[in-house]
Amino acid sequence: MAPMRFAAIESSSEWCSVALWADGEIAAIERRAGVRHGELVLPMLERLLAQGGIPASALEAVAFGAGPGSFTGLRIACGVAQGLAFARGIPVLGVSTLEAIAEESGAARAVVCLDARMHEVYYAALEKGPAGWRETIEAQCVAPSAAPLPAGGGWHGCGNGFAAYRETLAARLGASLACIAPEAHPSAVAVARLAAPRLAAGQGVDAALAAPAYVRDKVALTTQERDGR
Repeated sequence: MAPMRFAAIESSSEWCSVALWADGEIAAIERRAGVRHGELVLPMLERLLAQGGIPASALEAVAFGAGPGSFTGLRIACGVAQGLAFARGIPVLGVSTLEAIAEESGAARAVVCLDARMHEVYYAALEKGPAGWRETIEAQCVAPSAAPLPAGGGWHGCGNGFAAYRETLAARLGASLACIAPEAHPSAVAVARLAAPRLAAGQGVDAALAAPAYVRDKVALTTQERDGR
């Protein structure tokens, strides 16, 4: 892989993280942000660049966690990535947050489940092979009780959906699961690792074309739905 310097941004969950890939080495800063992602992400990135002695002008690309996840968090990550890229004429690459969780888990087979609120989860099953991760169940938004079953066993259940709906998902997935890791979350380090070979292969896009992958367009329940009518 050719030498490269790029930034990675992840703000799709309660965590906010930034990473700097410099010729194969990764440095990162991560913290729980609550709803302060917009306030924290740029200062965190500036601090990381300063620590690495790398000016922002030296960046060759920007990667970001594209979703699914918090709508606001996804827009922040995408917007910051676009702003950095527009100013420098460099490419942008969006990386699936579900794939980032699978990468963060360290497992070879991951059922990834994020709490999507409104009694639903963002859900996918991913398996790692020589060419990287592939979806065996595509990313979707479903009720926990209706989550599609992955083939075979040895799957690691990852993501905060397993904290919110642990009993329902454990009953649904049953013997498919080898373990459950609800603390696994998308990180900028995982985004950077996934982005590096893709950027090297020229898969980055013009900043104007970057966009979040929401998976679900609906942001709130109607009054009737909240009341169970």
